Amino acid sequence: MKFSAHIEVWPLISPFRISGKEWLTADALVVELSGDGAIGRGEAQGVYYLDETPETMLQQVEGISDRLRAGITREALLELLPSGGARNAVDCALWDWEAKQSGRTIWELLGMEPKPVTTVFTIGLEATPEAMAEKALKAADCPVLKVKLSSDRPVERLKAVRAARPDAEIVVDANQAWTPAMLQEVIEGVKDLSVAMIEQPLPRGNDRFPDDFSSPIPIAADESCLDTREFETLSRHYDIVNIKLDKSGGLTEALRLAEAAKAAGMELMTGNMVGTSLAMAPAFVIAQMSRFVDLDGPLLLKYDRPNGLRFDKGRVQVFGPELWG
Repeated sequence: MKFSAHIEVWPLISPFRISGKEWLTADALVVELSGDGAIGRGEAQGVYYLDETPETMLQQVEGISDRLRAGITREALLELLPSGGARNAVDCALWDWEAKQSGRTIWELLGMEPKPVTTVFTIGLEATPEAMAEKALKAADCPVLKVKLSSDRPVERLKAVRAARPDAEIVVDANQAWTPAMLQEVIEGVKDLSVAMIEQPLPRGNDRFPDDFSSPIPIAADESCLDTREFETLSRHYDIVNIKLDKSGGLTEALRLAEAAKAAGMELMTGNMVGTSLAMAPAFVIAQMSRFVDLDGPLLLKYDRPNGLRFDKGRVQVFGPELWG
């Protein structure tokens, strides 16, 4: 099998901000595997809070280049690389290659009947609540909004967005920015705003909820759960798991995590690290099982790949093998 990997930089329409982080571009590692007349591709952005970059991921992939050229199974890859963006790019390239080499789509390989899904549109952190409300208004065609919040006036910001978009379903993402006391304050402050979910309110590794903690709003784990190994120790206070392929290290492990979460009676969310449609397409598989879907990465880019995902008022259409799978 032939192997190649390279780094790509995709400019964003505007700066994208979350608590403690800002992006001007979506930087990606792209892996290509070819053999038997087929080419498979995979894209990854990496896990920023674990200090992954396209450069570090490229080093990881190049470190196993001999194994890749000799041919490798997805199961062997799970043992060869840790969870993270490098393994994700290779794993997704292997899935794509298998589909194209076999002449079957990813849906045929998995025995699934795909349907369009509704994605959130992300309202990033802005300087003022009014600026976030303005962004929410501009996304009037998007029925579900994901509002990024920090420790700076979270309730005020959310009230401004809700006032601008009384029609929208709203989910909140604090990106580890709150303390347990602040979480309780926010829950009390937004109880009348019909918030559908709060994602990752407490820091990874320090998300010890009070024993008597109870929330009328479902709580989702993002940074606190990378893969199936971490799922086993997940706090009982989480109701939802956000599965991102860059965290899990590919679709293979993501499918296992989805199965474990469903077996435990938890809901799923499908997330992304902001990338092109090539990164979103494998995640679309997990989106078929998810209560919440966050695949709006291409909508934040100045331009996308040819044959990219088609978005229509928040609905993401089923893609074809010319994109991936």
